[in-house]
Amino acid sequence: MFRLDTDPTLLLESEERRQLRVVLRELLKETCGPEEVRKQAAGPRGHDRLLWERLAGEIGVQALAVPEEFGGAGYTFAELAVALEETGRVLCPAPLLPTVVLAGHTLLRSGDRQACQRWLPGIADGSLTATVAGFPQAAHVTAERGAGGWVLRGEADFVLDGEGADLILVAAEAPDGMRLFACEPDHGTGTGIGAGTRTGARTGTRTGTGPGVGSGTCERVARRVLDPTRRQALVRFRGAPAEPVGEAEQAAATMAAVLDAGWVALAAEHVGGSAHALDAVLEYVRHRTQFGRPIGSFQVVKHRLADLLVDLEGARSASAYATACLAGGRAELPVAASSAAVACSGAYRLATAEYVQLHGGIGFTWEHPAHLYVRRARADEALFGTADDHRLRLAGRLGLTGRTNGASRTNGSSRTDCSSRTD
Repeated sequence: MFRLDTDPTLLLESEERRQLRVVLRELLKETCGPEEVRKQAAGPRGHDRLLWERLAGEIGVQALAVPEEFGGAGYTFAELAVALEETGRVLCPAPLLPTVVLAGHTLLRSGDRQACQRWLPGIADGSLTATVAGFPQAAHVTAERGAGGWVLRGEADFVLDGEGADLILVAAEAPDGMRLFACEPDHGTGTGIGAGTRTGARTGTRTGTGPGVGSGTCERVARRVLDPTRRQALVRFRGAPAEPVGEAEQAAATMAAVLDAGWVALAAEHVGGSAHALDAVLEYVRHRTQFGRPIGSFQVVKHRLADLLVDLEGARSASAYATACLAGGRAELPVAASSAAVACSGAYRLATAEYVQLHGGIGFTWEHPAHLYVRRARADEALFGTADDHRLRLAGRLGLTGRTNGASRTNGSSRTDCSSRTD
């Protein structure tokens, strides 16, 4: 039987992490209020570049989990998880997940020191944004040797921050099998059709009627998705120059490890978002009166809030355990990551539902921020595999079925594509 075992002290928050949380919360309170988040998400880049630079320059968030030899601070994922929880709490649109977690871990896990030395310093100092393509969502990208080196052909859909990332790490089928490649598309305006015109501040999304972004060899087309604070795009490669990252035989293991990191990162974000929802509801029910008394004094409301608190604390524990496993490189990480994905996505779904319901008539209005959290929770449920996918994966890992991967498959799922779309 699979045994989950770790030192309980590793789940506690150190004084350094508490201080980091305080500093981050103060900065994000100043820069990421509900209206600021809407403006950032509706901007041309989808996030506030000045805030991105402040996160790097004043606090060093992007550098937290990057080794010192590559220009980072040399801490672990445990410190980065604090930043992810706090940014998830306010729905900060900054591309920490694709840049620092997915692309950063891909470079580190690839074992390619030359690639790490070339791109990790830029990630650490905030001058470079990056993402991954071809996993976990389905993609059809091939790599072939051209006259001047490797080139990519095909397309990858629903790429996080795919429209504006400076670097895309692509899983592509090469003659010697699946490999990882680095592609640096430019930011010129192409003539391909795709999503380019904005529908307006009220929707916060993009339509599919304008020109794509990119050169003739790499076109990026913004997708209209449920969560406007997390941009996604279709990336088309038409002979785009690329460089191999790592060896072919290491690609599958690298992608699996990166997906584990992605699930743990999402779990931390969901804990932050759930905590915000609970705090907001508590504040509201303390002051909203009905029948001459605060509605928080009614037993039915108390029971609902108690259930939410229990779910949140369970999710917080699952997230802390998965974070400790990732930070310590423990063998039980795949089980811990899927457990956290199930617990935290479920808690976030409940928290956002109560956020809307317990705010009554105002909770479902456009002007209230509750719907933004609902959008994030629902879109994230299927971002890297659904809760059912993770339950299947857990059953296989724990010896309850004959399958061991479930949600870890890198060829994607139709549910993943459809669940975050609005068109």
